[in-house]
Amino acid sequence: MQYFSTRGDGPVSLDEALQKGIADDGGLFLPQQLPFFEAGDFDDADSIPQVAERLLRPFFVGSGLEDALEEILAETFSFPIPSTPLPAAGRALLLLELYHGPTAAFKDVGAGFLAACLSRLESDEDSPLTILVATSGDTGGAVAAAFDARPGMRVVVLFPDGRVSDRQAHQLCCWSDNVVSLKVQGSFDDCQALVKAAMADPQLAAAHRFSSANSINIGRLLPQSTYYAESSLRHYRRTGNKPGFIIPTGNLGNAFACIMAREMGLPIGPVILATNANRTIADYFETLQWLPRASLQTLASAMDVGDPSNMERLRKLVGEADVLRERLGVLSVSDAEIETAIRQDYSEFGFATCPHTATATHTWRHLDDEVASAHDWILVGTAHPAKFETIVEPIIGEIVPLPPELAEILARPAHSITIEADLKSLATAIGGA
Repeated sequence: MQYFSTRGDGPVSLDEALQKGIADDGGLFLPQQLPFFEAGDFDDADSIPQVAERLLRPFFVGSGLEDALEEILAETFSFPIPSTPLPAAGRALLLLELYHGPTAAFKDVGAGFLAACLSRLESDEDSPLTILVATSGDTGGAVAAAFDARPGMRVVVLFPDGRVSDRQAHQLCCWSDNVVSLKVQGSFDDCQALVKAAMADPQLAAAHRFSSANSINIGRLLPQSTYYAESSLRHYRRTGNKPGFIIPTGNLGNAFACIMAREMGLPIGPVILATNANRTIADYFETLQWLPRASLQTLASAMDVGDPSNMERLRKLVGEADVLRERLGVLSVSDAEIETAIRQDYSEFGFATCPHTATATHTWRHLDDEVASAHDWILVGTAHPAKFETIVEPIIGEIVPLPPELAEILARPAHSITIEADLKSLATAIGGA
């Protein structure tokens, strides 16, 4: 399997795509072509690792990692990913719980997979690969945890100061010496722009051997497609119905993974994107004009993205807005609506949801009646509510218990470096790291 940039460069191998993160022309890697499957191709695959092995095997043909794929998947899926039925009248409703990993967020899947791959490709402790990761909350913690103390690897996490929850911030800053945490005086978009600028700077790139662990890296998206494949197959086998998915989205990586799975023939029905008050995607579908803008700060902070990188992949794979809006739905959810959804979720479902997951539950409640009644639905739960206790607990009037993994992380000492949102400040910080 060969990989090409969305802007034309290539081909490169999977190993090169994983190591580079971003193409030399600034584009994002996509496989030359997607394999296509029938539901029956997975009849003897009964677990996520088994489905993932069948789904991802074509992407690894010719890779130096081909023989290690089963080991990589065993490392990646070391925690449960249940689909929990929710009490609702009418069609079936489930919650895909993606928050049972080491840092209690869906990013643990992609980060763990990427770390398992790159640690097998890179082991030179004298010239480590430097993983740059911009985060609006959950990505950085998951990547730091996945690469923590791995030989031959260094991680530089950039996060917007004051724009992540206290518990998220702690998760970004409590790791071994091979993880450098940078508190950027700016927005997530500033952090993401710094990562792209650093990777495009020949002098910096040569000195530090950069790669990326954001969802611009194809190694994040491949494993994420597998939990959509497995959950849709499980539901399809049981009911004969192709479930629709409602996915909270910011940088479009998790949603793109679902769309990619559907393009590969998995039994997936409608896909609806739930965004927060950052309306770049919603406005694109309405006006047919792609107009990135500065991000707004919202309760669903990990989705505070004004220029979603993976829209470049989505447009390349599926088409422009006139095509996309026929294939996808999108709803922008305000902070007030998020608060209402958290309260309703606790009352109706009996458990708390995080602000990001609440965008999906709100979207489901506001589906057109005809659309809602025509499909079974799987809502995507992206993070544990305990990561956002200052938002969730006052709304529900209860304490959200910490999962053990999160409690262990929060007990560690934290340390970070504050920098301005410019390339010179970044270069200085990592040069002395």
